[in-house]
Amino acid sequence: MQKMDYFVQREVLDELRLDEVAQKGTWSTKPTLGERVKESLRCSVPRLKHTAQSWVPVLGWLPHYSIRENAIGDLISGCSVGIMHLPQGMAYALLASLRPVFGLYTSLYPVLIYFIFGTSRHISIGTFAVISIMIGSVTERIAPDSNFIVNGTNGTDIVNVDDRDAFRVQIACSLTVLAGIFQILLGVVRFGFVVTYLSEPLVRGYTTGSACHVCVSQLKYLFGVTPSRFTGPLSLIYTLVDICRLLPQTKVPELVVSLVALSVLIVVKELNACYRQKLPLPIPIELIVIIAATIITHFCGLTSKYSIDVVGEIPSGLKAPRAPDTTLFSQVIGDAFAVAIVGYAINISLGKTFALKHGYKVDSNQELVALGLSNTVGGFFQCYSVTSSLSRSLVQESTGGKTQVAGVISSVIVLITVLKIGALFEDLPKAVLSTIVFVNLKGMFKQFMDIPELWRTNKVDLLVWLVTFTSTILLNLDLGLAVSIGFSMLTFIFRTQLPRYAILGHVSGTDLYLDTDSYREAKEIPGIKIFRSSTTIYYTNAEMYLEALQEKSGIEIGKLLTAKKKRDAELKRKQEKEKKKEKKKAKKQIQGNGPALSLTETSTNSLSKGQVNWAYQHDKTMLDSDSDTGCPGDGSINQESHYGDDVEGWACGSGTHSIILDISTTSFVDTVTVNTLKNIFRDFEEIDLDIYLAGCQACVVEQLETAGFFSESIPKSRLFVTVHDAVLHILKKRGQTDFILVRSSL
Repeated sequence: MQKMDYFVQREVLDELRLDEVAQKGTWSTKPTLGERVKESLRCSVPRLKHTAQSWVPVLGWLPHYSIRENAIGDLISGCSVGIMHLPQGMAYALLASLRPVFGLYTSLYPVLIYFIFGTSRHISIGTFAVISIMIGSVTERIAPDSNFIVNGTNGTDIVNVDDRDAFRVQIACSLTVLAGIFQILLGVVRFGFVVTYLSEPLVRGYTTGSACHVCVSQLKYLFGVTPSRFTGPLSLIYTLVDICRLLPQTKVPELVVSLVALSVLIVVKELNACYRQKLPLPIPIELIVIIAATIITHFCGLTSKYSIDVVGEIPSGLKAPRAPDTTLFSQVIGDAFAVAIVGYAINISLGKTFALKHGYKVDSNQELVALGLSNTVGGFFQCYSVTSSLSRSLVQESTGGKTQVAGVISSVIVLITVLKIGALFEDLPKAVLSTIVFVNLKGMFKQFMDIPELWRTNKVDLLVWLVTFTSTILLNLDLGLAVSIGFSMLTFIFRTQLPRYAILGHVSGTDLYLDTDSYREAKEIPGIKIFRSSTTIYYTNAEMYLEALQEKSGIEIGKLLTAKKKRDAELKRKQEKEKKKEKKKAKKQIQGNGPALSLTETSTNSLSKGQVNWAYQHDKTMLDSDSDTGCPGDGSINQESHYGDDVEGWACGSGTHSIILDISTTSFVDTVTVNTLKNIFRDFEEIDLDIYLAGCQACVVEQLETAGFFSESIPKSRLFVTVHDAVLHILKKRGQTDFILVRSSL
């Protein structure tokens, strides 16, 4: 690469001079509060149109929909996604501990709502494994089988399945509506940025842990066993152990059905992946397996011969909307908030991925509102919580989908199934639905490959991933999410609590100042210490900043101040003692009728005869030290600023006369920071060290002014635009203009 040079010649700028040169103004371009209120109340047709389109995005893009460019792609995409909705909807409903038909409802109503209010063109809203298992954990906790046991005809206890399922639907709908309300409220108050606190490693670790929960929950269908239900921490481990204990009771016919369906699904899905460029549409193997399994089970009488567990009755038609049971809100409020946050995090991350790929913008706040309305309205129509699905979204995008019209078409396919052909799937084995869930977990289990990648790139993010995964596995989905977020916040706090502190050195021939520990050519300037922190200084690390400054500069301010006070007290005692001695001497002379000499005259005569006035004289060792270690650049030695051999490493003796604090990394200051900087100026100047600030951002300068930081003792002239400006000012002040750093005007 060709080397390039640049030359700049300007005067040294402190903050006062910068205000003059750059013509800093006090005007404000922001409208006043009254003007903003007046503007918000102003009504016009363009403003009304813009407001309507921002809250209902479909009004903005649907009138401009190009049938020629988009219709074919959306039609093919919608049919493909609709076919995927059918098996996934029924399968994921089992994860939520609901009947399969409610998975079909969930694949219908929320999709239509998102079509109206959503801003992403490619994501497929509907059932999702992680959200389904979160719903299922709540429905099974509040409505366990043990609450619906009735006496059978032969004296045996049986579960009233109808009552249990009806109550679980009420729980799921109440939780969904409450989660939707949370999302709407967060979107209305423009709280979309909340998802930024869920880092990508956290979300991926959480979804991987959730996939393990999904996997274990489906093992009972694969092996045809009925494990006990466990709740609370370690329930996943207990369930897995119980399933292993029940393996000798495995129903071989159900296991055979599961293995056959699993093999077919895996093989065909791998073929779809290998030949995705050549196939116009992916083979709808999930739907094919469902149809084939239903036909074989029905005509071969597998249910009666081998007692294979099937889906059962699927009512045809749509049900009238029903208000959720608000008395359940208090029991599910925590779970609803967790579902709202996780669902939104998955939705917005997937939406932004496709938006970045295709060059359009996704509104994070509007996505909250859209997802919240999808859940709230869906909850009234007996749907459970939804979010976007990665597998369906990839199919929707890869098969040519351009807009959410594809979602409407997929909803039509689901609607036809619910109205006409849903009852045909009553003999579908649940084991087949479980295999569909297993195969669709492949993408989540691939996230285990994040571990070696994060090990190479960022070990803190790896720790977040591992803690999130482990807590999700051991503490269940709700507590696991809370622990994960808490730990993620702690890593951020620790990063600001443990910044990297550095002494900067000058790179010869440039105006660059770099860490002397990292760059060999960065050399410290004699007499000047340049100190920098890698992060913002605020109340949690202000004390550490002061400690690091003393450690890096080699100046122990507390020790020096104590020594100075001790020395001052000693000098004061000597002065008092000398005064008393002079008074006694004068009194004796008066009593002996000798010449009356004043204290001043006595001192003067004494000094003129070569006698020593101990009130102002240090010991001999101190004088020797002073003569050897005077401050560089000083015209004379200021003995009163030296404290003797008992203070080792003191500032002037070490050759340091100035300290520059590079605070260019500080983005804000709080009260603690202001007080800390004030104390640094006060304490270091007491031991004859000059303190300067450099690289302060304009917003920080304003905050310092507001906090009353600048005063006669700390003028604005101590604040410089860059470190180099501060260095040049110090060198000129101390008469070291022959110390050339770069071609500069001193």
